[in-house]
Amino acid sequence: MDYGPAAPHGPDMTGTHNPIHEMTENERSIFSYLIRPDDSYDENGVYWADMPMAKRIKFVTSYDAKEAGRELASIGSMMKQDPLSPVGYYFKNMVLPGAGLGLEGYVLFSIGNIKPLFQAKGSFTSCWKSYQVCNETWIEAADYLEIAGIIVGQVLVGVLGDWLGRRWGLIQDATIMFLGLIMLTAAWGTTLNGWVICYVWSLFFYGVGVGGEYPMTATSGMENAVGSGKISTKEDRLHRGRKVTSAFLMQGWGQFFNQVILIVLLLVFHHGSGNPPYSHTAVQWTYRVSFAIPAVGTLWLVYYRAYKMKAASKQLQASKKKSKVTGYDTQSLRLTLTYFGPRLIATAGGWYCNDVFFYGNKLFQSEFISVISPKSTSIMPGWLYNLVNVGVSLFGYYAASFLIDNKLYGRKKMQLFGFLMDFILFVIPAFHYKYYTSAAHIHAFQAMYFLSSFFNQFGPNAVTFLVAAEVYPTPIRATAHGFSAAVGKLGALTAAILYNYIDINTKFYVVPWFGLAGMLLTYLFLPDTTGLDLKEQERRWQYIRSGREQDYHGVAVHPKHLSLWERLRGAGKHYDADLDYRQKIEEMRSEWEENQANKGLDEAYSDDSNFSSDVSTYFEKTSKSPFLAGKEKYGDADEK
Repeated sequence: MDYGPAAPHGPDMTGTHNPIHEMTENERSIFSYLIRPDDSYDENGVYWADMPMAKRIKFVTSYDAKEAGRELASIGSMMKQDPLSPVGYYFKNMVLPGAGLGLEGYVLFSIGNIKPLFQAKGSFTSCWKSYQVCNETWIEAADYLEIAGIIVGQVLVGVLGDWLGRRWGLIQDATIMFLGLIMLTAAWGTTLNGWVICYVWSLFFYGVGVGGEYPMTATSGMENAVGSGKISTKEDRLHRGRKVTSAFLMQGWGQFFNQVILIVLLLVFHHGSGNPPYSHTAVQWTYRVSFAIPAVGTLWLVYYRAYKMKAASKQLQASKKKSKVTGYDTQSLRLTLTYFGPRLIATAGGWYCNDVFFYGNKLFQSEFISVISPKSTSIMPGWLYNLVNVGVSLFGYYAASFLIDNKLYGRKKMQLFGFLMDFILFVIPAFHYKYYTSAAHIHAFQAMYFLSSFFNQFGPNAVTFLVAAEVYPTPIRATAHGFSAAVGKLGALTAAILYNYIDINTKFYVVPWFGLAGMLLTYLFLPDTTGLDLKEQERRWQYIRSGREQDYHGVAVHPKHLSLWERLRGAGKHYDADLDYRQKIEEMRSEWEENQANKGLDEAYSDDSNFSSDVSTYFEKTSKSPFLAGKEKYGDADEK
């Protein structure tokens, strides 16, 4: 085999030959396509975050418009073939991945709605309100044990999801939630207090399944967007955040359908009236049927995850195989705490602050209802305003999903702005409480209630769910997400306990400052992963894991994708776009040479799927491998 002057390093006898200079234009364009895709780099190979601001804006808006046009054209093409195919696509790619969170949102929202029904006139007031026949501690435990169960599930299943795999975690979550719903539907006792105890422990058991749903849905949704090949996908770079938050927003739809179903069930079992007094029979049927309905959907979810999601652990398995790890990767846990510890402060601390706001949002509702309907004893006004509020929240969910991948706005800015708006919307009524809760200004108070719901979803609630998985490496992703979510639920527990000891006006004084704390933690410790190729983060992780952090020069350490704290600590000092380009080619060469060596030993090990003929030809011309040099000198055995 004779290459003439292009022989591998032939003309250059000094050993200083730069193989990139030997590329033909066709080879150069192919490597640029693989290494510098046009959604992240311009025609000169400049990364979007390295561009001057004016050029960056033009590049991002131009490509986003092009991508939007492509997606609209794709939808149009689908509708020509089948008018309902876009609905099927949305159901398969957005609804099904978030089905567990949708059922979770339904049930947890139902628990908050049912308690006022138990306390309403004619219902179980002697148990749930006056505590004449039931223990007050057990009634209050309904809130605490529910949250405790969720925390247990988030931590436990987060670890098990990294240990045994995503698919196992998804199946066991759905199974526990199904059994928990059966327990909630059938909860009873020989006394009313016995019924409450059974109901509360059923909530705890169900909460364990709900808690595990957080890390499992986030990690599996994200890793399915990335894929498991060597080459990253445009879907990952452009729509990873949308894919994950589209699953998360099913939580909002679960809340919406729960409120609708409760209203309909009460009207059905209470003879078409939503007004008190409510009979024991009407209350019992309403609450039990409301839990039985999602039990059917959860049973189907067990089947779907067991038989239709067999590849859910593929990305984790590939990462473990690369690191030669079986079981739980304790080394990755140690390295994550060493290198990404401050990120845990951002994801866990930000989630904590957000959940104080999330549960603090209910502070508004009881106050403006008492002003608007001061003599009403019906639960219907509260339920109807809940329905409107969930509708507003859904707009926030979708707005977050729409903009969370926009490189000019993205994750970090969205979370900062959401915390800021929630701070403003709580601090204004805090210092003018009597003014805004007066009959003349109650509608302004009500508007702040709805706006706080919108910006909570279009801000920290959606972002914390995404970044708590996204900013960590695959082997430890579920553990980190579960821990962050568990700390978040401690925020909910803080609110539940704190609100029992302070009056309503003081609550408004306390809550806003969690918004400022969330902003501070986000600004200091949260990296902005908007537009970052997740394969690059995994690539950096392999360098860290092998003790060669300083040898990584790619975009995962670009200042744009690091937190302020990481930049101050010098994490981005090794970023070098040109050196990284050459390094990626050499990494591809190593993979190609290994592939060729395996092919020479055993054809079954060959995998040329990621190497085009031009790439292979280039590596053949410039290879330093003794094995390949021998092939070039003597030829393949089967050619003789």
